[in-house]
Amino acid sequence: MEMPPLQYLEPKKKTGLVVVITGNGKGKTTSALGMCVRATGYGMKVSIIQFMKGDMYSGELDGIKRLAPNVELNLMGKGFCGIMGNPYPYKEHRANAQEAVKLAKERILSGKYDIVILDEINNACHLKLVDLPQVMEILDLKPPLMHLVLTGRNAAQEVIDRADTVSEVREIKHAYRQGIEPQKGIDY
Repeated sequence: MEMPPLQYLEPKKKTGLVVVITGNGKGKTTSALGMCVRATGYGMKVSIIQFMKGDMYSGELDGIKRLAPNVELNLMGKGFCGIMGNPYPYKEHRANAQEAVKLAKERILSGKYDIVILDEINNACHLKLVDLPQVMEILDLKPPLMHLVLTGRNAAQEVIDRADTVSEVREIKHAYRQGIEPQKGIDY
C-alpha cells in the first residue's frame, strides 16, 4: 500500500518560543533532545548547554555528535551538585554554572542558532548556582525568532510566567526506586 504524500505545515507568523520543561519525573532532557532531533530534520542549528551534567558519560554525548554540524553540545557542569557522591565543592559548581551563563548569552546573541537548549538551568537556579536575575536576563536577550528551551526541576515561577509553553514531567513510578540500577540507553 502506497502512503499519501506528507503534508508540510508552515505557520502564518513565525515566533521564537520559550519552552520550559520541569518537574520531578524522568524525561526533561530527553524531551529537549527530541526537539533537537526534530529541528535537525528541518536543517535548523541547535546549541545545547548543559549546566550541571558533565562528569559522567551518557550516550547522548556520542548520539549528538551524529547530528553534527547542526547540533553542538557544551558540557559545562561538574555533575549534580550535592548528590550521587559528587565530589566537587559548591564553589566549583557555581563557577562552572556562571561560565555556562556566559556561553548561553554568547550563543543566543550570535545569530547562528535557531534553538538554544539550556539543560538543567532551572535546577541550577534553584540551587543558586545561577541567580534568577541572570535567567531573566537570558530570556530578555532571546531574539524574536529563536527558540529557547529551559529544562530542569524546580523552575522558578517567574520563568514559568515568561514562557510560552511549560510542561511538567511528573514521576508516577521509577525503576530506581524499586532498586533497579540506571540502564544504558534509557537512563543515560
